[in-house]
Formats: sequence, structure tokens, C-alpha cells
Amino acid sequence: MIGILVVNLGTPDAPAAPAVRRYLREFLSDTRVVELPRILWWPILNGPILLFRPARSARNYASIWLPDGSPLMVYSQRQCDALQARWDQQFPGQVRVELAMRYGKPSIAQGLAVLRDAGCRKIFVVPLYPQYAAATTASIFDAVGKALRQWREIPEIRMIRDWYEHPAYIHALADSIRAWWQEHGQAERLLISFHGLPESGVAKGDPYRSQCEKTTALLVKELALSDEQWIQTFQSRFGAAKWLQPYTDKTLVELAHSGVSRIDVVCPGFSADCVETLQEIALEGKETFLQAGGQELRYIPALNDDPLWVAAFSQILEPHWRHWESPENFAVSAQSG
Repeated sequence: MIGILVVNLGTPDAPAAPAVRRYLREFLSDTRVVELPRILWWPILNGPILLFRPARSARNYASIWLPDGSPLMVYSQRQCDALQARWDQQFPGQVRVELAMRYGKPSIAQGLAVLRDAGCRKIFVVPLYPQYAAATTASIFDAVGKALRQWREIPEIRMIRDWYEHPAYIHALADSIRAWWQEHGQAERLLISFHGLPESGVAKGDPYRSQCEKTTALLVKELALSDEQWIQTFQSRFGAAKWLQPYTDKTLVELAHSGVSRIDVVCPGFSADCVETLQEIALEGKETFLQAGGQELRYIPALNDDPLWVAAFSQILEPHWRHWESPENFAVSAQSG
């Protein structure tokens, strides 16, 4: 049996300051995330950040928390469940899908152990990040290696690095936007917002910005948008360092001041809705735009567990694992499919 470990960033267990503090401590202790020397970073992290930020972040989480829990956890689990159901039908008994989080629970070590105990001798690791960044994708690879150092018998491991330009991903994004416009009408401008990254990371060779730009170019082409109908930005900057620009929040103000009254925002780098999309964009971004003189900002939801996305995601992943086992194991499924 092949194990599929799907990994997202992570989330606090509850929209409360103690849970957020635990989550932030783990997240911001990762040297992939904050590359400052520890002697400089520890006093900042364990001082003002962990003292004051958790309460504010907890309020942000509380504003978007779902009855079943954190949106990121809920939608990520639904994606895994949908993949499992799809593959159970196509390849019964051949694949086990498990969800893990890079920070928080269930941990990568826990997810790997579940797959091992289920009898998986081959494990395919799938970061839920379309675009590669050392702070995200590479950090997952680090955590997998750290967890496996505790194992006596190591499974075969494969990992997917990115899928920022895969046609199935681009088509799923475009279809979700078209469906939104068909139901709600098209705004004057489509703002395409990606999570930010310190410019220093790109200077060191991180391909993240170029991959975001490629995703945007392919999406714009698929939607047949003119140059005046879209703009790409970066959100969620943290600290005093210079991050990738243009910044989403400042762009919203500039667009409103320039006379743009209606904006649709899509966040292609997020496979599942979370605090960065539902709070930072749909709530805070909307408030920023309206206060600057805009009339309407609408957030187009992430792909989440949309059946069209599940089918597309399956199409992206299957070539990486389907023939990993000996071909005869899939002979019956191939003949029937």
C-alpha cells in the first residue's frame, strides 16, 4: 500500500491566546521561516511577539472560525477525504491518504506513523503549496527527515516540489473564477494576491516570486484578461524587513484612490481558505479598500474541496505514485478505468 501524506502549514487548536501562542512559538522558531541568528531572534520572539501577538491573532482566528474548527484544518481534511474516496473507487486498497500539519497537530511525525502502522512501505509527501518556497515546502522536507531519524526501518519516500504551472491547477483556478463571475458578475479589477516572502529569500535563490508570476501569467491568459483588468500583489508581510512588492494592502488603497470602485480578490497560493484569506483579505482587506474610497471588495474562495479541484488535484498527483508499485498491481484498475 502507498501512503499519501498531505501536509498544510498548520493552525492553532482553538481561537484563543494560549493556543495561538503555542502555534506561533513552533512556527516562528523554524529557522526556515525566520533566518535571523538565534541570539538576535530569541529575545524578540519570546519577548514582544509571544507576549502581545497571540491575543490579537486569536481575535482574527475567532472572526473566521467554523463550527467544525479552523477553516484551514476543515478544508484540508475535506480535500484528503475526497481524494481518499476517489482513489478507493479507482484503486481499492492501494492508497491511504493522511493529513498532517507542519506546525501544530496532527504533526508530520504523527501522520507518518499512522501510514507506517497502516502497512505503507512507500510514502508520497504532498505539501499543499502550489509554489515552492524554502520557508514552506523545504521546511516540510526538513520535518519529514527529522521524523524519520527516529525510525529503524525507513520507507521509500517521494515528495512533490510544486505544481505552480500545471495545466490542471491553472484550469481549476480559472474555472472557479469564471463560476464566481457567472454568479456574481465581474468586478473592474481582479487582484491576484500571493503570500509574501522577504526579498532576502529571493536574493538567496528562492524561486518563489518567479513561480508566482508564472502562475499569474498562465491564469490571466486562461481568463483572457487585458492588462487593465488585473494586478498581482503580495500579502501577509511580517516584521521590518522589505518583503516582495507590491503589497496587497497598499495596492488596495492606491486602487481606491485611483477611482477603482469594485475589486475581486483571488489568492492562488492558498489551497485551502485560512486566516490569511478569510480574515486578512475578505474582512480586513475589504475594510481597507472601503475606507480608502472603494465601494466593493469581494473575495473569491480558495479551491478548497470543490469537486473540480479534487479531480484536478488527483490528476496532478497520480503520475507521481500510480506506477510506483509494480505495474501488475494496477492492471485491473487500469483495465476498468
